[in-house]
Amino acid sequence: MKHCLTIAGSDSCGGAGIQADLKTFSANGTYGMSVITAITAQNTQGVFDVQDVTPNVITRQIEAIFDDIRVDAVKIGMVSRPETIHAIVSALKRYALPPLVVDPVMISKSGYDLLQPEAKKALIEELLPMATLITPNLPEAEVIVGYRIDSLEKMRRAAGDLHALGCSNVLVKGGHLEADAIDVLYDGEHFFELHSPRLHTRNTHGTGCTLSSAIAAYLAQDYPLKEAVEEAKAYITEAIEHGFALGQGVGPVHHFYALYRKAGVNV
Repeated sequence: MKHCLTIAGSDSCGGAGIQADLKTFSANGTYGMSVITAITAQNTQGVFDVQDVTPNVITRQIEAIFDDIRVDAVKIGMVSRPETIHAIVSALKRYALPPLVVDPVMISKSGYDLLQPEAKKALIEELLPMATLITPNLPEAEVIVGYRIDSLEKMRRAAGDLHALGCSNVLVKGGHLEADAIDVLYDGEHFFELHSPRLHTRNTHGTGCTLSSAIAAYLAQDYPLKEAVEEAKAYITEAIEHGFALGQGVGPVHHFYALYRKAGVNV
């Protein structure tokens, strides 16, 4: 079995963050491990507080995994402070790095800032160049490139500009556009458009975390990049389609829909 590591924040209601990542790793046939960068107090209605884990503890978590267990892919999510990014980059550089998927988490669906403004420079200059793939949504890509992205043409431009920052591959997610959901994948030479129908549901908590983790799971299993993204997009589309109500706000996607259905569990 392949082993995947998530380096991200904890979501106390289980729909996003490391909880979503671990569910996604399991649902896609890999063993999941975690390095916690921050603890959030959140539910389906929003994020109410964040406690960052100290850089030393983040470093020790990474060391504990890599010194003992083979890591076949890494996904990085919420890294809110420059100190957090410095610790992660410094620690990872000491090891032979497997495929690395970076989901540049910046703002929660409820509007809570998950990336401190002073951390943007460290994210761009230190972390993104290490990535096999980065997976920003449109608001995240806009923060990084510095201009509005409101069309497919601008998504392609942004993908090229993001690639120029040093990351190997870029997936710009078009979920915030109108009409069908179109993502743009750029490998430095070719653009690929990945289409899926727009699903009208409020239960979309954890979509970005889930997609990036699914890509990491398929990369760990030696899928070529484009195929890994396609498989992960199919997985998240089904998970969104069967997302369910939880609490009083935005419910989660259904990470285990296919497995529950196969097992005869009521989904």
